[in-house]
Amino acid sequence: LRKILIFLQVTTCVVVGKTLMVLFPNAMRRYILSQGEKSRMNQNPRFSYENWGPTFFSFKYLLFVLKVKWKRLEDEAYEGHPAPNTPVVTCTGEVHRLLDFTRDNRPLILNFGSCT
Repeated sequence: LRKILIFLQVTTCVVVGKTLMVLFPNAMRRYILSQGEKSRMNQNPRFSYENWGPTFFSFKYLLFVLKVKWKRLEDEAYEGHPAPNTPVVTCTGEVHRLLDFTRDNRPLILNFGSCT
């Protein structure tokens, strides 16, 4: 049921977004670029709206957003319940599951950070 609701929500957003891009291309371009400014994507010298802007609200965009949102359904953690065994990617690009890193009865410590 949750997947159906997510499908309906994402599909509605994509249809509305695509319609707005067709009816008001300049306004949508400004809106998408403003979103890029919030994420500081525009500071990248190789950033170009023409490279990625038109992909918004495409069929591939729809499939990608659905895939991400459906995967996140599996990632929910609840107090007192077992931790979700979500996929993680190492620095070398290998995909593992989070609980693959547990050893015996030792606690698993996750350290989140950023490297730029």
